[in-house]
Amino acid sequence: MAQLSQSELDQLLGGSMFELVPFNVAVIDREYNIVAGNGNFEEYFGNWRNRRCYEVCKRASQPCERCAMKETFEDGRMRVADETGVDRHGRTCHYAAHLVPLRDANQQITHVMAMKTDLTETRSWKREYDRLFERVPCPAFVIDRNYRLTQANDKFREIFGIPDGKFCYEVCKRRRSPCRSCTAALTFADGAEHVANEVGVHKDGSAAHYIVTSSPLLRGQQGVSHVIQMATDITEISQLERELQKTQDYYEALIYNSPAGIIAVDSSGDPKVVNPAARALLEWTAGQPPTAARLRQMLPEQFFASDAMLEGKLDLSEVPVCSAQQQHIPVRFSAVELRSGRRQLGRAAFMEDVREIKRLEQEKLDAERLAAVGQTVAGLAHTIKNLLMGLEGGMYMVDSGLSKGDASRITAGWQMLQRNFEKTTSLVKDFLSFAKGRLPELSPTDPNALARDIVALYVDAARLQGVELKLELGTEVKAAPLDAQGMETCITNLLSNGIDAAALRPEGGGKVILRTSEQAGDLLFEVVDNGGGMDWEVSGKVFTTFFTTKGNKGTGLGLLTTRKIVQEHGGRIDVESTPGEGATFLIRLSRERLQAIANSASGPANSSHGVMG
Repeated sequence: MAQLSQSELDQLLGGSMFELVPFNVAVIDREYNIVAGNGNFEEYFGNWRNRRCYEVCKRASQPCERCAMKETFEDGRMRVADETGVDRHGRTCHYAAHLVPLRDANQQITHVMAMKTDLTETRSWKREYDRLFERVPCPAFVIDRNYRLTQANDKFREIFGIPDGKFCYEVCKRRRSPCRSCTAALTFADGAEHVANEVGVHKDGSAAHYIVTSSPLLRGQQGVSHVIQMATDITEISQLERELQKTQDYYEALIYNSPAGIIAVDSSGDPKVVNPAARALLEWTAGQPPTAARLRQMLPEQFFASDAMLEGKLDLSEVPVCSAQQQHIPVRFSAVELRSGRRQLGRAAFMEDVREIKRLEQEKLDAERLAAVGQTVAGLAHTIKNLLMGLEGGMYMVDSGLSKGDASRITAGWQMLQRNFEKTTSLVKDFLSFAKGRLPELSPTDPNALARDIVALYVDAARLQGVELKLELGTEVKAAPLDAQGMETCITNLLSNGIDAAALRPEGGGKVILRTSEQAGDLLFEVVDNGGGMDWEVSGKVFTTFFTTKGNKGTGLGLLTTRKIVQEHGGRIDVESTPGEGATFLIRLSRERLQAIANSASGPANSSHGVMG
């Protein structure tokens, strides 16, 4: 076959255009000899003259086993081949060879023009892209315009399974048709990036929550041909959000339905929570919660004081709050600081209306007084009946002695009348003391000073009876609202009984102890003696009306009077005794009830924000 002349070849190659093309161009004959090469070709592969193509481009000694150029010589078709060769510096290179057949005047293929585009850097970038695509820490996948998965990384396969050329909606959502709202469809339509919150299915069948970002990847004649999507799995976050919402709903329901008034303020004092119970308690009917300034007028000042809350807590057993109608309402008030780590968020107050409790306490006190009066009246009637029987017996003896002229009978009858008259006189005096109808006059009193004064009065009298009277004062005891005169009567009765009991010890060594102490918010007075003691049956009767162990020396009203005074203070008195080991009488006064009685007596205008002592 005839070869093209140089002029024909130059004409065919377009003269100077051969040198101007921006890629490597060489012309090769059927013997694989390079007959022409532009400057780019020579610069890339080196000297080509009088050499074959496989020697220049591949550094090989014989033609390639699969030669795309040979196929072009045979079928005359243009083709593109992806080749690997060696450049002029001996480095491996990658290039795309566009092979174009060249024909002579008889349309015979005499040469092939090879246009080679360097892909070495492109291949390197592709390897980096593939590495990045596989290692990206979230599911990444590529889909075509038919929504078929063409590529997916390891994270995608780990979460959704192996795609195997399936449609994205089949693999990610177990659907049989495309999603109605599809970010990929939007990107295919406008070529822009789109983000959406999606719910799919993990490969194990569980729900998958993820945020997907769709971006255009490749473009074709019809616009975007492929879209890359990256998904951020937020399943655990969604579960946490649901749990957090559930917890928030739970606490909101507790706060909203709590019978206690709850108010929470931020660090600036502005209210953030005012539940219905707090609104009702404060008589607040406005749609908006009270302002910070208004709250300061309504709530106790300790709630806003920086140093009032010890260890982040505040507890006031009874304190008035001011309602929207300017009414002072007694409440049990407590507060806590709200913190997030070391950061202070604000404070929360809890209020319980104690008006009903105070009313019930007052009714209880009244009921206790009425019960005591009822017991007294019943006992008094029984005692008077016994005294009348004694008087009647004495009168009968006197009358019968007079009628018979029996002087001894008259004398015996008169003595009987005298004894019952004395008992009647003593009874009336004790009853008048017991039946005083006044309320206790409470005032700040030092319990230790009161006990010290009483012991000072009785210590000498006890010594004369061979009894040691001791005083043990609690160092933690603080002042309390007490009726000093009434409590003196109580303690005096207990000491007198204790001294009498201890003086009767056959072996001597009688001892009586008066103690004061504090226990769980209660003020305690304790009288202990080492006298003969009492059995269980007698211990159960000592506070009943007109019961006495002193025979004709007692009326039974001493301990009854003591119990009455203690009850008027809102407290109680208990006794523990063992025969032969003495007895212990314990007066227990609740400071909270003492304060309530004091506040009730002084009225709302004089009530304090705190508890005394």
